[in-house]
Amino acid sequence: MADEVQPEPNSLQMPGENLSTPSSPATARNECSIMPLTPSPSPRVEVRPRMACPFSVVVAIDFGTTSSGYAFSFTQDSEAIHMMKRWEGGDPGVANQKSPTCLLLTPELRFHSFGFAARDFYHDLDPEEAWHWLYFDKFKMKIHSTTDLTMETELEAVNGQRVRAIEVFAHALHFFREHALKEVKDQSSSVLEGEEIRWVITVPAVWRQPAKQFMREAAYLAGLVSPDCPEQLLIALEPEAASIYCRKLRLHQVIDLSMQPITNGLDLDGSRPFDSSFRQAREQLRRSRHSRTFLVESGTGELWSELQTGDRYVVADCGGGTVDLTVHQIEQPQGTLKELYKASGKKKFLTILTQMNTFPKVSQAAGFLPGGPYGAVGVDLAFEAMLCQIFGEDFIQSFKAKRPAAWVDLTIAFEARKRTASPGRANALNISLPFSFIDFYKRHRGQSVEAALRRSNMNIVKWSSQGMLRLTQEAMNELFQPTIINIVKHIEELMAKPEVRGVRFLFLVGGFAESPMLQKAVQKALGRTCRIIIPHDVGLTILKGAVLFGLDPTVVRVRRCPLTYGVGVLNRFVEGRHPRDKLLIKDGREWCTDILDRFVSVDQSVALGEVVKRSYTPARVGQRKIIINIYCSATDDIIYISDPGVRKCGTITLDLPEPLPAPPGAVGGAGAGGAGPERREIRATMQFGDTEIKVTAVDVMSNRSVRASIDFLSN
Repeated sequence: MADEVQPEPNSLQMPGENLSTPSSPATARNECSIMPLTPSPSPRVEVRPRMACPFSVVVAIDFGTTSSGYAFSFTQDSEAIHMMKRWEGGDPGVANQKSPTCLLLTPELRFHSFGFAARDFYHDLDPEEAWHWLYFDKFKMKIHSTTDLTMETELEAVNGQRVRAIEVFAHALHFFREHALKEVKDQSSSVLEGEEIRWVITVPAVWRQPAKQFMREAAYLAGLVSPDCPEQLLIALEPEAASIYCRKLRLHQVIDLSMQPITNGLDLDGSRPFDSSFRQAREQLRRSRHSRTFLVESGTGELWSELQTGDRYVVADCGGGTVDLTVHQIEQPQGTLKELYKASGKKKFLTILTQMNTFPKVSQAAGFLPGGPYGAVGVDLAFEAMLCQIFGEDFIQSFKAKRPAAWVDLTIAFEARKRTASPGRANALNISLPFSFIDFYKRHRGQSVEAALRRSNMNIVKWSSQGMLRLTQEAMNELFQPTIINIVKHIEELMAKPEVRGVRFLFLVGGFAESPMLQKAVQKALGRTCRIIIPHDVGLTILKGAVLFGLDPTVVRVRRCPLTYGVGVLNRFVEGRHPRDKLLIKDGREWCTDILDRFVSVDQSVALGEVVKRSYTPARVGQRKIIINIYCSATDDIIYISDPGVRKCGTITLDLPEPLPAPPGAVGGAGAGGAGPERREIRATMQFGDTEIKVTAVDVMSNRSVRASIDFLSN
C-alpha cells in the first residue's frame, strides 16, 4: 500500500494547460483535481488476454459467519477435491466437516486456538479466569455491518476487550494456513514451495470492495501470500462458487424439492417413488460424510442436459449472516457462466422482527442493529430477544458480561437444538440452561427461573424440572419465521424481475439451507414455479466451488458491476448546461468542476479481461506521486461527484519512476522556440470483470511499468 500523500491542488491536467491555484467560485474545492488526457463520455473497453499462472495445488478457505473450513486439489488431479481432516471435539451427532468460526486469544493477546478447540478450552476455564481471555465468535458479522471499514476497525471479545479486526482475521487465516499446508504436504509426493500454492478465500457477494480488500490484507498479514505476488490469492464470491460447483452435479447428488403431483407415492409419470428417492438421497448424504475426497465431473453434470441455450438459474446462498442471490446462465458447449443480474443480498433482520412484534423487547443492547443479520444468525438473535423478554434485558446483558463462558455454553446448546427443528415436529425442543445461569438469576433476582417464566406469561415456553427450557413448536416457529419470511420474500422479489422471470432451477446452498424449516418454506412458496435443488453436501457446496474457481478463474466469463465507479474531472464550462456553482476560472478559462468521468456503470455487463483505460499527466516536472480519488454510486443517473448518493470510496495511487534522461542531441527544455519539454503521459488500466477491482499503469514514453495500487480502506 502506498504511503498517504496528499495530491497537489491540480495533480493532473490536460497537456498544454498551465492551471494555477483555483481563484473563482470553486476555490475551496480540490477533490476534483484531475483531468484525463483523453476524456470520453463513456468508458472505452478493450479486451486483453488473461494469462494463466502455474500452480501445483489450490487451497480454498470458506470463511463463514458460523462455521469455516478448507479444501484443496492438486492441479494434476483436478477432478479430486480433498476436504480437511475431521476436527477434534465437536458436537455429538453433527458431522464435523467444518469448524465453528470462533477464536481464542490469551490474556497477553497471543493466539491460543480456533474452532472446536477454542470453544472447548474456553468452556472449561474457571469463570473468573475466563474473564481475562479474549473469545471471539461469529466475528465475520462485524465486516457485514461496518460501513466505514478500515485497517483500524476493532472487534469486541466476549469479555468486552477490543482488538484490531485485521489481527483477529489474520490469526484465523494463519491457523488455516498451518493446517492446510501440513495436510497438503502429507499427501504430496514432491516438496512444495510457497509460490506453488494458489489460495482462495470466499466472501459474500454483497461485500463491497473495502471488505474484499480487508480480507486480502488479512491474508497478507497471516502469511498466506506475499503482497508482491497478489495473483497467488483469489477472492471468490460465495454464491458464485456454489454456482460453479452446481454445474458439476449429477442427478444422484441432489435432492429435488419441487412440488410435483404425487400419485400413489410416485411422480406424475410414475417414473420413481418420491419418498424412496428422498430416503436414498439422505442415505447417500450420510455415507458421503465419512469420505473426505470428492470426485467432480470433468465437464458439466448430467443435470444440465435439460438446459437449453439461454436458460437461466438462481443460486440462493443462505449462510449465517447473509443471504446472497446470483443469477447465472450456463454457456454451451464450453460450460462457462454469465452473470445476468448483479448479485444481490440481504442483511437486514430488525425490521421484520419488530413489525411482527414477536419479541417486543428488542434493542441495540440485545445485539440487534439496523442492517443486522439476515441469515441463520437471525434465529440466534431472536432466541436472545426471547430470553430478554423472559428474564429481563438488564439481566441477560449482566450475565453475558459476568459469565461469558456460560453464555457461550447456552448459545451452543441452542445451536444444537436449532439444527433439529422441523415443521412437522410434535414434541418440544429441550434446551439446557447452564447451572451458573440458574444460580446467577436466583442471586440477582431473588427468585427462581421457573418463577420468571410464569411471570412472563409466555405460554409457548415451558420449564422442565431437569433444568431445561422446553420450546414448543409454536415457539420455534416464532424464532424462525422472521428470518425465513425475509429470505423467501427476497427470493420472490428477485424472481419477479423481468430479466430473471422464467428461471427453471433454484439452487439452495449454504449452511442454513440444511434447515428443514427453511426448505419447507421455500418449497411451499416457489416449488410450483421452478425446480428447487439442494446438493447433498449443501454445507460444503461453496467450499468445493471455491476450489474449482481456483483451478480455473476464467469459468465466470461475464459479471455485472454492482456499482457505478468513476473519478471527478474538469470539463469546459458550458453556459446554460452547467450550474454556476460549478464554475472554476483559471488563467482566463472557464471550467466546470466535479464532473463524474464514469469507468463503469451499475449493472453493466463486464466480460472477464475487459479493461478501462485512462491517460493522465503530472502537473509539474519532478512530481513523484499521483493520487486519484474514486467515487461510486448505487445508481447511474448522476452527473457530478457531489450529487446525492455519490461517495468517495477509494484512491488510486501511481508512484512515478524517475524519467529516463533525454538521448543525446534531443531537443527539449525551454528551447525549441519555447515549446517546452514533452508532456509525460501515464496510462492507467483498470479491470472490473474480476471479483476485485485491479489497476496497472505504464509510463508511455519509456514503456516502463508504474507502481499502481488501489485502496478502499483509507477513507
